Amino acid sequence: MIKPNIEEEINNQIQEEFQSAYAYLAMSAWFEEKNLSGFASWLKAQWQEEIEHAMKFYNHLIQREGRPILQDIEKPKVQFDSPRKAFELALEQEQHITKRIHKMYKLAREEDDYPLESLLLWFIDEQVEEEEMVQDIIDKLKLVGEDGSGMYLLDREMGERQGQNGKEAEQSEN
Repeated sequence: MIKPNIEEEINNQIQEEFQSAYAYLAMSAWFEEKNLSGFASWLKAQWQEEIEHAMKFYNHLIQREGRPILQDIEKPKVQFDSPRKAFELALEQEQHITKRIHKMYKLAREEDDYPLESLLLWFIDEQVEEEEMVQDIIDKLKLVGEDGSGMYLLDREMGERQGQNGKEAEQSEN
């Protein structure tokens, strides 16, 4: 059986992952309003990835006879001053998730919860990628500034990203 304090932390992390997903979906909608469909598509892929992260924790609880308890998800921010500001908020969110993952890893080690430790090692590596990817976008947005042609090209680049399911997700939308 999984220890109650571990179960609680995993349930909290499930909520955090769904909260992140919700924030990315709201950002995607904002970019759609701005006719920046490449950014919107990138953020939808990120939304899908965050849902998958939540489900990894959910499934971990189920496999270990824990009880997933879904929590409230707050309304995310829906307006942004600029594309750069939206991605700066995304970076803050990723950094928040990284801190939570590290906190959970420390708890797993203290409680000798080797299965959770193993799962969290994947998430630790994943968070390095997540932060690097978002920081790269911020750096590019700083570079192009308000330049329309630069933003157009960057939007096209963002649209090239596909979610885990790639073309299957696109086909189901059609």
